[in-house]
Amino acid sequence: MNESAKATKAVVIGVGPYAGLGAALCRRFAAEGHHVLVASRTAEQIEAIASGIRNDGGKASAVPTDATKEDDIVRLFDRAMTNDETGPADLIVFNAGNNARGELDTMSLEFFEDVWRSRCLSGFLVGREASRRLGAQGHGTVIFTGATASLRSRPPFTAFASAKAALRAVAQSMARDLGPKGVHVAHVIIDGGINGERLRSRVPDIIDRLGEDGLLDPDAIADAYWHLHCQHPTAWTFELDLRPARESF
Repeated sequence: MNESAKATKAVVIGVGPYAGLGAALCRRFAAEGHHVLVASRTAEQIEAIASGIRNDGGKASAVPTDATKEDDIVRLFDRAMTNDETGPADLIVFNAGNNARGELDTMSLEFFEDVWRSRCLSGFLVGREASRRLGAQGHGTVIFTGATASLRSRPPFTAFASAKAALRAVAQSMARDLGPKGVHVAHVIIDGGINGERLRSRVPDIIDRLGEDGLLDPDAIADAYWHLHCQHPTAWTFELDLRPARESF
């Protein structure tokens, strides 16, 4: 980073536990000089992550945000694009929406709609605001976190896969619209389990079964996201898939 250049902001929407992908992204972007807006619904959790970044010498602010609420997303982008002590955001990551299981024959309308709202509708709201703000700005990067289910579906992931596939379509349309305007839009398929707090707590024997190298390392994923942001506009990646070397395709 050019020391004389004014630092810019990065926004990460969907930040969970300290040992997770969202937090790893926040730390990576802060290490590169961005003022990171840490956005999620759990205020105490994101404040702990932002505080940790500040304690390490970086810049970060916790912004409690419900990504399914239009007013929250507009408010978040208003703050992100303010030209204050740091310049407007040039890096947006939508990372909301964990895996969700549900058998089709017993699935309620409420469950299906909730999965869609938190995994797709929220991504649309982020994508729309990013299109408005970064498109007018003429540069920047927007990255969506996808999953294996973005490309193929199987039970019991009917609702989850339908939402992730729809999110991928939003990202693909955005990429075609915003690329000529100077904004890089990318979609990252996470094909495998992430070695973080959430998976370890839900599946305590996961490391015994797969080994440390059988899961994706959050910091390694964050490196890949940063690489996408740094790509030259003559060779932009739209879709990148990441998996452990031992993961079957």
